[in-house]
Amino acid sequence: MTTKTKLRDDILRHLKYSLGKDESHAQITDWRLALSYAIRDRIVDPWFASTRATYAQQGKRVYYLSMEFLIGRLLEDAVVNLRLLDETSEIFDGLGLSLDDVLGDEPDAALGNGGLGRLAACFLESLSTIGCPAYGYGIRYEHGLFKQSFEDGRQIEAPEDWLTQTHAWEFERPEASFSIGFGGTVTDLGGKTVWTPDEAVVAEAFDTPIIGWDGNWANTLRLWAAVPEQVFDLDRFNAGDYYGAAQPENTARTISRVLYPDDTTEEGKRLRLKQEFFFTAASLRDILRRFDSEYDDLTLLPQKVAIQLNDTHPAIAGPELVRLLVDERGLALEQAIEIARGCLSYTNHTLLPEALERWGIELMSDLLPRHMQLIEAIDKAHAAEHPDRQVTMTDEGDVLMGPLAFAMAHKVNGVSALHTELMKETVFAELHRLHPDRIVNETNGVTPRRWVLSANPRLSQLITQAIGKGWVDDLERLKKLEPMADDRTFRDAYAAAKRANKADLSNYLGERGTDVDPDAMFDVQIKRIHEYKRQHLNILETIAHWLEIKDNPNADWVPRVKIFGGKAAPGYVFAKEIIHLINAVADVLNRDPQTSQYLKVAYPANYNVTLAERLIPAAELSEQISTAGKEASGTGNMKFALNGALTIGTLDGANVEIRDLVGADNFFLFGMTAQEVVERREVANHAQKAIEADPRLKRALDEIRKGTFGDSFDGIVGNISGPDYFLVASDFTDFYRAQRDVEKAYADQDDWTRMAVLNTARSGWFSSDRTIRGYMRDIWDAQALVAG
Repeated sequence: MTTKTKLRDDILRHLKYSLGKDESHAQITDWRLALSYAIRDRIVDPWFASTRATYAQQGKRVYYLSMEFLIGRLLEDAVVNLRLLDETSEIFDGLGLSLDDVLGDEPDAALGNGGLGRLAACFLESLSTIGCPAYGYGIRYEHGLFKQSFEDGRQIEAPEDWLTQTHAWEFERPEASFSIGFGGTVTDLGGKTVWTPDEAVVAEAFDTPIIGWDGNWANTLRLWAAVPEQVFDLDRFNAGDYYGAAQPENTARTISRVLYPDDTTEEGKRLRLKQEFFFTAASLRDILRRFDSEYDDLTLLPQKVAIQLNDTHPAIAGPELVRLLVDERGLALEQAIEIARGCLSYTNHTLLPEALERWGIELMSDLLPRHMQLIEAIDKAHAAEHPDRQVTMTDEGDVLMGPLAFAMAHKVNGVSALHTELMKETVFAELHRLHPDRIVNETNGVTPRRWVLSANPRLSQLITQAIGKGWVDDLERLKKLEPMADDRTFRDAYAAAKRANKADLSNYLGERGTDVDPDAMFDVQIKRIHEYKRQHLNILETIAHWLEIKDNPNADWVPRVKIFGGKAAPGYVFAKEIIHLINAVADVLNRDPQTSQYLKVAYPANYNVTLAERLIPAAELSEQISTAGKEASGTGNMKFALNGALTIGTLDGANVEIRDLVGADNFFLFGMTAQEVVERREVANHAQKAIEADPRLKRALDEIRKGTFGDSFDGIVGNISGPDYFLVASDFTDFYRAQRDVEKAYADQDDWTRMAVLNTARSGWFSSDRTIRGYMRDIWDAQALVAG
């Protein structure tokens, strides 16, 4: 029986026996689930084999703790990595169905917000591709972040409903459950410290297998759901207290209901800290349970266990692991700290001091009283080791999670070369002085299976025809494309693939109310909305350019579509105002009969992984315009470059490395350097000086202020005119200049395509496979257990 015949039979078997449907009555969701189950069947064997191999070889396991895993749709990933795409497409053609429709029916798993969560997803896939034993640990959010829509241009948040449909990929593991406590008291019983929580929930495990390229290895994403210890209070129900009877369940489920609850209230802060401790504590208990099944010597823990903290969200892992070793395993505090540090490592993702979490000592003491004691003990032990230290883990009534994560990690890594150096000079300068060998760099990467092979099949086919299939798991083979940049036939084929992708996106946007010309330049900025990412600089330049076109509508303008995507945190008022301004500008510009043939703005709602997979292959210009020194790395910038979009950007994050690799002539640089940013902030009235020096900027701000776009947007205009911490005004003039350079380059379409080819050819270094090998070598001391 052929592979295709067996797969077809399995799809029909699951349709009938797993879903209870026959072919004539099956809906698209039934077909999608039947295919998912058939593909999942093919993952289980290598998944089990990988686990058995890890036990047999006593391999060191990597545990990746992250509040976010932005995995997106899993079905196509699995079909592609098992190399069954052609067979699956033929099967559904024979059934009179479109595989694209079947794949498109799968909801995005709403487990993340942006780059942090998507990086975690790429890392899991690369760990499986490489064959390194690993678990991802996070929370099984019922509603994830939120579903974004727009009402009068303003962001509206609604619950994400990805779990209202059957999630075909997970296996419930009721045997892997742990009671997680909060609050209560700490007592000394005969020299032994005992924490007695006064509240507890149960963490229940749900496992999703993550298959690597070629199906040789599969690792596990284990997500924790919070459930009550007592599901239902029958006595209260029978007494007529129906709401109270269900309260334990409602209280517990709140913990795993929503990603990043609004923490502008005390209740929100408390819930957020509960979430972080909940998944971290459950994960550590699970790690120790697995370790105990193989070894009885706790000193072996750092040799067999590597725990990576993805940002400060799981930083409570340090005190919790020490607590488990001291209070429950009887180790001395100093030995427990040493063992915990040998296991733990910490990835920093931000240089923004406000983004390095801090929790009130009062809240920490109330919610996690034993951990507050241990944080003070860890701080004291660190002070004893370094009497001249100038840094502590508490400050002004807060626990500082960044320094705590640093002190409890044996390695701390940045995520781009610039970011790592700035960490040493800024947020962790004092800790770096004390621990000069602790900080290392691991520049981010993305998985080429998702972000080129699946997302951009036209380009993938062209690459494979030119250099063979080996690039899929050895992305630096893309260098072989460099000579093709001078081959007219290849350039034409490359341009045709891009044009077809643009046509697809044009149709998609048109169906959602924005008609755009696929022959216009597609200029894209997609990322979470934040002041430092400077979407307001982008829309401000758009307004200024629009005014220039209105002044001279008959000039030879290069048509352009400005495309935005991203969500603002529910409590981030300024970011939500930026969204409102972008949509207000779009409403005016898109209806302007004088200019709309040259300039339009599109902002499709509810940006997620699937939307990114539509936008990135069609993009021609990638906006990477953060204030220098503030973006740790970025991964969207890498995805764009791989897919042949040229970058307009500052020397920030991984932009620096992208520019070095693709060549300065193939990158549109603007703006101040990180050092110049620091110096500029010291200039009195720097924003007003920049505005007065550039009439275009002043005019654009005036146009907003006088209500051309409906509202006056006082918060944005006032910020840019006043403190302007992120230096929108000061970088505006150079940004405007760089945008005109972009248009000059775009006017020569053949040369633009040549530059795009070189971006693809020279971006192979940005594979998450390369990044993971760096972590394995420099941080985890972990080995792959499969050949290759």
